[in-house]
Amino acid sequence: MQIVDTHQHLWDKDLFHYSWLDTIPQLNRSFRMADYLAATKGLDLVKSLHLEADVDEPYMLDETRHLLALADQPDNPLEGIVACGRPENEDFKSYLDAIGGHSKLKGIRRVLHTQPDGVGQGVTFLKNVAALPDYGLSFDICVLARQLPIAIKLISSCPDVIFILDHCGVPQVKERNLDPWRSHITEIAKFPNVSCKISGLVAYADPQSWTAEDLRPFIDHAIGSFGWDRVMFGSDWPVCTLSASYRQWVEALQAITQGAGEVNQRKLFHDNAVRVYRLT
Repeated sequence: MQIVDTHQHLWDKDLFHYSWLDTIPQLNRSFRMADYLAATKGLDLVKSLHLEADVDEPYMLDETRHLLALADQPDNPLEGIVACGRPENEDFKSYLDAIGGHSKLKGIRRVLHTQPDGVGQGVTFLKNVAALPDYGLSFDICVLARQLPIAIKLISSCPDVIFILDHCGVPQVKERNLDPWRSHITEIAKFPNVSCKISGLVAYADPQSWTAEDLRPFIDHAIGSFGWDRVMFGSDWPVCTLSASYRQWVEALQAITQGAGEVNQRKLFHDNAVRVYRLT
């Protein structure tokens, strides 16, 4: 099975600072491309997409340029970058002008689950996200399950934007809380301009005792809501290593979706990512 990974992270602490890492000792070191290639060894990984890793704001522009330069190198699978951004700021479009024009810049993400709920609902935020199609960019939504109504408001306000919901909307897998997450996912899936990333779930499971069956009800509902043409695999590496290796997560997802057949699995692991993120 050829794999396009729509959600890998890298961070180099010798170059940039990520304050949030200070609270997670297991991740509080550099994870570079060589580490990613080692983690994916033996898998048929053909392309990957880098998702910004919530770098401290003063480093945003330099980190984006660094990653775009890395994606231009022929010795790695990077085919797209989803850059960090602050749509809540009035000068957001100036920032887009500074990073725009690179063929491998595919989208913007603003991590909202660490922010006050009002950040993703402000007039400036909505206006700036709505302008992303002018730059040929999509928007990755990263919210907690309880914040999914904020995501719904954002999506309904920006009908021309291509949205990708990260991590199935961050359900509480360990606690097995399906509701009201389930009804919110059903509502979001009604918007045709939204796809869902089947990613992150293993990191929200019990790190000591999770099984594929713990993940199944969340994956089945997300795929059942969005359909096989609007779901994409993401590793969320290295965050996934809090609970599982890269290979363990891939194999769990393959086992859960095996009954859907090879064509649908190929959509999940490869084809949809190429289309939605406009990969070469």
